Amino acid sequence: MHNPQLNRHGELQHLLTLEGLPKAIINRILDTAASFVSVSDREVKKVPLMRGKSVFNLFFENSTRTRTTFEIASKRLSADVINLNISASSTAKGESLLDTIDNLAAMHADMFVVRHAQSGAPYLIARHLTATGQDHVHVVNAGDGRHAHPTQGLLDMYTIRHYKKDFSNLTVAIVGDILHSRVARSDIHGLTTLGVPEVRAIGPRTLLPGGLEQMGVRVFTDMNEGLKDVDVIIMLRLQNERMTGALLPSAQEYFKSYGLTPERLALAQPDAIVMHPGPMNRGVEIDSAVADGAQAVILPQVTFGIAVRMAVMSMLAAA
Repeated sequence: MHNPQLNRHGELQHLLTLEGLPKAIINRILDTAASFVSVSDREVKKVPLMRGKSVFNLFFENSTRTRTTFEIASKRLSADVINLNISASSTAKGESLLDTIDNLAAMHADMFVVRHAQSGAPYLIARHLTATGQDHVHVVNAGDGRHAHPTQGLLDMYTIRHYKKDFSNLTVAIVGDILHSRVARSDIHGLTTLGVPEVRAIGPRTLLPGGLEQMGVRVFTDMNEGLKDVDVIIMLRLQNERMTGALLPSAQEYFKSYGLTPERLALAQPDAIVMHPGPMNRGVEIDSAVADGAQAVILPQVTFGIAVRMAVMSMLAAA
C-alpha cells in the first residue's frame, strides 16, 4: 500500500499524520531538528535552505500560536511566507477549497501549511495536487479537525527525547480531553512508533474515545492511579468551548478530579517532566505552581517546535 506522505523514493513528500509514518523518518526529522537548535537550547539558527521558495500558510481555522511558529520557521529557513486567513475571504465568496488551492498553486507556491476544521482536508489537497500534476507542491498538516496535528506530535517527541534521551523504557501519561484532541492522537502514534512501552490515557469516561486499547494505550479514569511512577506527563487543554453540557459538570469539578497539582505530580517519578501543547487553562487542567515549576518543560517545547517545523519543511523542500 503506497503511503500518500512518501514519494516513490521513500522520501517525505507531505506531512499529513504520524499514523503509519516510518520510525526512520520520524527519527530523521528529530535529528534534523536537533541540528537547528543551538547549544544554548534557547536559540534556533537561521539557514538558507529554502531561499527563493514560497510557503503559503492557509489557515481556515484560527490559531495564532501555530501560525506564528510556522511563520518563524519559514523565515529562519529564508523562505518567502504568505499568510492567508481564508475563512474570511474566498470560502465566504463560495469558492471551493480546491479552486482556492489551484489559484494559489498558480502563484508558484512551493508549500501549503494547512489548518482546517474538517478532518481530512490536508489529504484532499495533497491528493488533488497529485491528480493535477502539481506534485512539486508539498502539504503540511497544521491540524485538521479532531484527526491529527503531526508537527505538535513531533515537537512533543523531540522534547521527550531531549530530556529523557531514550524512548525504550518510558511510561508516558496523556491527561485530559482526549476525545476532542488531535494532539493526543498524534502523540499516541508517535510514542508507539518510537517504541515507548507504556502509554497511558487519563481522563473522565466522557472525554475518552473508544478504541484506545486497540491503539496500545492503557486507560485510567482515576488520576492518582494513572500518574503513579510515570516519566512524562502530557497535559491537554480542556476545549473550554466544549465544557458545557453533558460531558463535564464544571471547570472547578474537573480540576478537583483531573487537575495537575504539586501533590499529584509527586506521584510520578521524581524526574518526571510536565508538557502542555498550550494555551494552558491555569486552575482548570494545571496548577500554576506546576506550570511554572522546575519539572515543566512547556516553554522549551515552543522553542523546539520552531526547530521541528524547520526540519519538516526543509526535508520536504529537499525531496
